[in-house]
Amino acid sequence: MSRPERPWQGVWGLDAAVDRRLQRPRAHGITMVIDTGLGRMETADMLELAAPHIDHWKFAFGTSALMSLPLLRQKLELLAEHDVLTYPGGTLLEAAIVQQHCRVYMRRARELGFRAVEISDGTISLPPDRRKRVIACACDAGLVAITEVGKKDPAQQPDAGTLAEQALKDIEWGAAWVIVEARESGRGIGIYDDSGALRGDFLEDVTRRVGPAIDRLVWEAPRKDQQAALVGRFGANVNLGNIAARETLALEALRSGLRYETLTQIATREQRSGHWNPAQTEPAEPPPVDGIVIREPPGHG
Repeated sequence: MSRPERPWQGVWGLDAAVDRRLQRPRAHGITMVIDTGLGRMETADMLELAAPHIDHWKFAFGTSALMSLPLLRQKLELLAEHDVLTYPGGTLLEAAIVQQHCRVYMRRARELGFRAVEISDGTISLPPDRRKRVIACACDAGLVAITEVGKKDPAQQPDAGTLAEQALKDIEWGAAWVIVEARESGRGIGIYDDSGALRGDFLEDVTRRVGPAIDRLVWEAPRKDQQAALVGRFGANVNLGNIAARETLALEALRSGLRYETLTQIATREQRSGHWNPAQTEPAEPPPVDGIVIREPPGHG
C-alpha cells in the first residue's frame, strides 16, 4: 500500500525526518491522547488533522460518566473508524471497584464501545491478587488491559524497584501496556521531580530493571520539555501519554526532529559526525524529469 503524497515530498531531509517514525499500527512509538472534555465536532476535527499520529485515546478520570450517552457513543464510533484504541480513565474503574462492580464495569465498557480499559490503583490500594484478577476480568470481557503504575499522591511515590516490579508483573498477568503515572501536572510524580524535571537516575533505574519490556511502558509526559527529554533518551519511537489532543501534531514534529528541542540535538550530532558541514554549498539541483524535480539524498551514487 503506497503512502499518500506528503506536503514536502521530494525535499529529501524533510522526508527523512518524517520517516524517523514508525507507522501505525505500531508496537511502540505510541502516542496516547488524554481527553478531558472534547465535544464531538472538536474530536472529529482532531482526527481529521492528526489521526495517523494517535494510537490511544483516554477519556480522562471520570469524564466519560459525565457526558450524555449519545455523545459518548458518537465519539467512540468516530475513534473506532480511525482505529484508535479507546479507554476510560483508571480512576473511574477504581470508583467502580470501591462499589464492588468490577465485572459489571467491564461488561458495560464493552457495550459502550470502549476497546480497552485502564486498570490502576493510583488512589486506592489493591492487593496483588486482586490486581491480577482485575486484569483477567478485563481480558475475559474482550478488552485490552492497560495498567498504570505509581501513585497520584506525591507523598506516596514508589521507588524505582517497586514500580518496575509491578510493571513486569502486570505484563506477565496479561497487560498489553503499562502506563507510568505522572498525572496531568507532571510534577512531583514518578519520573519527575517537584519542578517537573526528569529524574534521570530514577528513569535509568526503572529502565534497567524492566529490560526488554521497556517498549511496553507508556511514559506520561504532559509537558513539552518532558517529551523532548524522553525523545532524547529513547528516540523518536518512545511511548508517550497524557498528550493534549491539540498538541498531537506538535509532539509529532518534536519526535521527527522538526522543533528546536530535537532539531538542535540532530544538527549537533550530524555536524560532529561529519555528515553535515554548515559551510558546504549544496550540489546543483538536477534538471526536471517530465516536470518533476528529482532530489537525491546527499552522497547518493
